Amino acid sequence: MNDFLIIRLSSLGDIIHTLPAFCALRKSFPESNIRWLVEDKGAEILACVPGIDQIITARIKHWGLTSPKFWSETTRIKREIQDRDQVVFDFQGLLKSGFLARLSKAKKRAGFHRSNLKESMASLFYTDQLDKVPEDLHVISKNLKLLTLVSVAEDAFEFPLRIDPSAQESVVHTLAEQGFGASQKLIILNIGAAWETKRWPAERWVELIQRLNRLKPDLFLLLLWGSEAEEITAQNIKRETGVCMAPFLTIKEVMALASEADLVVSGDTFALQAACALDRPVVGIFGPTNPKRNGPFRDSDRVAYHEMECSRCYKRTCEHLECLDKISAEEVTELCRQSLEDNG
Repeated sequence: MNDFLIIRLSSLGDIIHTLPAFCALRKSFPESNIRWLVEDKGAEILACVPGIDQIITARIKHWGLTSPKFWSETTRIKREIQDRDQVVFDFQGLLKSGFLARLSKAKKRAGFHRSNLKESMASLFYTDQLDKVPEDLHVISKNLKLLTLVSVAEDAFEFPLRIDPSAQESVVHTLAEQGFGASQKLIILNIGAAWETKRWPAERWVELIQRLNRLKPDLFLLLLWGSEAEEITAQNIKRETGVCMAPFLTIKEVMALASEADLVVSGDTFALQAACALDRPVVGIFGPTNPKRNGPFRDSDRVAYHEMECSRCYKRTCEHLECLDKISAEEVTELCRQSLEDNG
């Protein structure tokens, strides 16, 4: 019997994208012990995933190699993950994740081809590497292909997520407080993202809200945000439009909210990936990232994206941001209309 350790530390959306690989592994090895090494925030997602035998948290995100805290933490992690007879999958593809794979002392440490890694030097820590795959392959499919190194062939995108009941109850209560009625369609407008290059301008959100309000009378629009800066932006949008604004939500509550939505409009970030995993209709707004690789994957989903000479740069800062500026509120409104009609 094989035991397994999955290393996918972050980010939240990427953890969602790794769940189908875990699901396929669990189906193929129902009796195996499967553990997952993840940073604190990601552990909140994994707590909603049945079938993981142990969630091991790694608190090394902000500590450098010269920090005593880094080395004391890696010593603790080493004690928890060490097992020569397990198979380790590094889905992260960074030097730190490769290093953690090596710390496990596992005889088999599997990772992507060096040309498909974010940091190619991570390949030095692997004993087995996947053949090179196209970079426009959806990252979920890429993750599933890594399992072929243990003879698991799976193409299906399955997400074993269970919404936390207390989070669901909290979200239902919040929606009622905001005035959401049973006859209305819930439209989540997620204005935030970790990278500034993934954040559609506030004035476009204002125009989108105005257009959606004219589109259908039964729509209930709710702004979703995640950071202090995003909260300020959301408040400004609310002031201009009168739209409702969600309070701060935990990761579990964001997933619960997405599960209630009739449509989620979002950039390339966790809320979008969670909605896709929960089989909710989405309209994705994509700038520097490739929607074929990171975006929605169902035929009924919609994406606003303009191919440019600098497309798929994956830069976190940009002086021009033409890729997002070219996406108009009129365009996104039309995609929302199509999605709402298609999904009843």
